[in-house]
Amino acid sequence: MKQYVIDELRPADQQRIKDYLDAHFGPADMETLYWIPLEPSLYSEDQRRHEQCHPLYIVVQLTSASISVELLVRTKNRIRCDCIRYADQAQMKWAVDVVDAIFENLEIIN
Repeated sequence: MKQYVIDELRPADQQRIKDYLDAHFGPADMETLYWIPLEPSLYSEDQRRHEQCHPLYIVVQLTSASISVELLVRTKNRIRCDCIRYADQAQMKWAVDVVDAIFENLEIIN
């Protein structure tokens, strides 16, 4: 799996990140997974056509020591579909920027 990972989180920072994710993206699935809606303007042509799969998401996993972004664009509506694929360059940059912005907003230096 392609991922963007920030590790060695301090416990206090992990809690602040969890609180932020809970407030902005709802409670975690399976205690550690957050589904963050991908900006629709970044959908590929194929992904735009698959309206039944919208919205599309990136998944962020927050553990006690790290936060990781799976660089796989997915849907909650289906397990398999052609629109579920690794993020392209623009989608990947957006996903990394989202996590980096969380750290910036919370003034966490890691």
